Amino acid sequence: MDSISANRRFWNRISGAYQDEHDARIGATPRLWGMYSIPDAHLNALGDVTGRRVLELGCGAGQWSRALAAEGADVVGFDLSEAQLAAAAGAMGAARYPLVQGAAEQLPFAAESFDLVFCDFGGLSWAPPHLAVPQAARVLRRGGRLVFNVAGPWFEACCDEAAGRVTTTLQRDYFGLDTIAEDEDQGATSYQLTYGDWVRVLRGAGLVIDDLVEPRPERGTPNGYNETDPPDWAHRWPAELLWVTHRP
Repeated sequence: MDSISANRRFWNRISGAYQDEHDARIGATPRLWGMYSIPDAHLNALGDVTGRRVLELGCGAGQWSRALAAEGADVVGFDLSEAQLAAAAGAMGAARYPLVQGAAEQLPFAAESFDLVFCDFGGLSWAPPHLAVPQAARVLRRGGRLVFNVAGPWFEACCDEAAGRVTTTLQRDYFGLDTIAEDEDQGATSYQLTYGDWVRVLRGAGLVIDDLVEPRPERGTPNGYNETDPPDWAHRWPAELLWVTHRP
């Protein structure tokens, strides 16, 4: 895919600035999901990982991976960007875990290698889902789970690029989201699906959908990544989709 090399260059270029801006927030407390840092204890999406073989699909600087490794999971951190992996290696701490570079649509792991594959705005936001989801399903063991958080389609549809904020006005077609240019000059691309397309991609990969959590922050909770108008946009409409699935 053309987006692989473009996205790799994009994340290598912005990695340092991204971590400077966001690492303190992401790594402040273990298991915080998404743009509003909602604790997994409130959402009950990931569960106990002790002794589980876990793949973080787009680990960035490893904030999630190092937290789960400290809990006793056998974690592999996987990312497209060598700069992001270097940040993860530098922040690893006492609980060591392997880091692997590659693309989510071309996973270099044997079939049925993991009990859990997960990401929080990781590989399933930055790789074509119709390619990446079957790869994630392939490396899951029977009964293994794919759990991932992505931006909701209404959040993307209401994003006013010119104003640099998410509003209450629809800015683009719901059925025309598909790919989102993150850096038009370099070709970096993220991906978005409708609710129905997510269901079809997940079921088409042989996965069972156990839950769809729409994280709802409390009023006054800041968004660490986007400006929204009104500020409590995500308290009123779903900004994120947290899918919980398993391989039967």
